[in-house]
Amino acid sequence: TASRLVPIPEGVEVSLKARTVTVDGPRGQLQRNYDHQYIEITKVEKGEKSFIKVQKWQGLKKELACIRSICQSIQNMFTGVTKGYRYKMRLVYAHFPINAVINGNKEIEIRNFLGQKKVFRVNMRADTVIEKCNKVKDQLILEGNDIDAVSQSAAEIQCKCKVRNKDQLIL
Repeated sequence: TASRLVPIPEGVEVSLKARTVTVDGPRGQLQRNYDHQYIEITKVEKGEKSFIKVQKWQGLKKELACIRSICQSIQNMFTGVTKGYRYKMRLVYAHFPINAVINGNKEIEIRNFLGQKKVFRVNMRADTVIEKCNKVKDQLILEGNDIDAVSQSAAEIQCKCKVRNKDQLIL
């Protein structure tokens, strides 16, 4: 058997039901389902502190590796509902100025990328909010509680604005 303990920070409430972890904090609520793994998730009290125990019985080495991944995922949920996550991106151009328009903090339209007429639209995932930075020119700020949603939104923006069919070393 292999197990790990994840300490529950103050001000955060955790509820467990059939491998589904729900975390409530000052910034909101996050929920994640771990039904794809055969693990046991329980809440443990040790003295005044409380922990989440992630345990797997009779697993092979590769199966036991999922325990640390799940614990880190739960830890990221704790950070998300207490502090949140922020990604910063810059619009970088040499000749054609990139024009970015944000619609309702949930969608970004990128125009004039490499002088193209095509408009690139990217919708933000889940609770992710996007805004332009007032202090730094051409900087985008993506914020949210779920690290997966915020990072995937940033990745989608980067993938949409990828230079294709050109020599990257020259361009």
